Amino acid sequence: MPDLQPRAIAWAETMAGHHGDGQVRAHSEPGGRLAVDPPVLRAQREEWEAAHLRPGAALAVGAGDRAIREEPDPERTCFERDRDRIVHSPAFRRLAGKTQVVVFPTDHQRTRLTHALEVAQVATSIARGVGANATLAEAIALGHDCGHGPGGHASEDAFDAFLPDGYDHGPWGADVVLTGLNLCAQTLDGIRNHSWSRPVPATVEGEIVSWADRIAYCAHDLEDAAAAGIVNLDNLPAQVAEVAGRTRRAQLGTFVRAVIGTVARTGEVGMAAEPAVALAALRAFNYEWIYTRPDSLAQSEAVIAVLHGLVEYYAEHPLALPVTFVPADQGPQGRVQAAVTYVAGMTDRFAFETAVDLLGWNPDRLPKGIGRGA
Repeated sequence: MPDLQPRAIAWAETMAGHHGDGQVRAHSEPGGRLAVDPPVLRAQREEWEAAHLRPGAALAVGAGDRAIREEPDPERTCFERDRDRIVHSPAFRRLAGKTQVVVFPTDHQRTRLTHALEVAQVATSIARGVGANATLAEAIALGHDCGHGPGGHASEDAFDAFLPDGYDHGPWGADVVLTGLNLCAQTLDGIRNHSWSRPVPATVEGEIVSWADRIAYCAHDLEDAAAAGIVNLDNLPAQVAEVAGRTRRAQLGTFVRAVIGTVARTGEVGMAAEPAVALAALRAFNYEWIYTRPDSLAQSEAVIAVLHGLVEYYAEHPLALPVTFVPADQGPQGRVQAAVTYVAGMTDRFAFETAVDLLGWNPDRLPKGIGRGA
């Protein structure tokens, strides 16, 4: 056996922790101390919310409003449980392998997972600033894109062809992907309706996430594109640069404060005209220079072709699905629904490698940047 480094020896010696004063510590010396008091449990946090959140904020109550009745958790509020369930879910983990803008991004570009984390940061900043329920906002933000398929928004266009009501990642996430988590109605509503084309969310926290999503992706997609040499920040429209600046940090600060200020002034979740115009101009710039540039459109066409092929294959061969996805309804629409559900849950890599292995897809026809061993 090779000689161990001192670091490895020191780590191995911590296997049982550090004992002293009748307890086990993580470190050899005592650290900070808190006043000796009983644990802060769910009921106390609910009392704090009722006393400190502003009227109109969503309040956590007991086990929460869930489709399947549960007993309240002793330690966590209902929205804290929702946040934790989303973070530990397979759908959330798989966001790490799903497109934000660039299919199969490099180490330095956003994925759907990092996007969700940034939306949660923006949403909690706004929620805390206006006295809303930051935990509910965080739960909605973390779960808001769990309905996205591989390849970004192109997957919605791909799956539209197979479903009578089309495929919208918000409702799909709330009503299909996350149903097994038995989340609170308020959390599911915020996930279902976070897109601006959807009905207004039932809570102010859901509305906050709608703004946080747009603020976050407009700023970070621009930052990624600039770092990749796709856009030149000198070309930003004047109303963006002058009002919100040219960097992600400046833009986030401007837009977050704009929402907080509007809520403080009017009580409604929104943004004053000047920063709202700047945000709209930033989004329009991104659409022209990033989302609809020729490479992006070609990427989308390739994604749609691959996903069409996969759904068609599994709809025709339902027994090729993992056993948990094999539909009870073996009719045509039941098979299609099961195929879409399975394919939509795939990561970019798994979807494209499956197309090559299962369908004999030519790797040269895969979206740019995707390939065997990429």
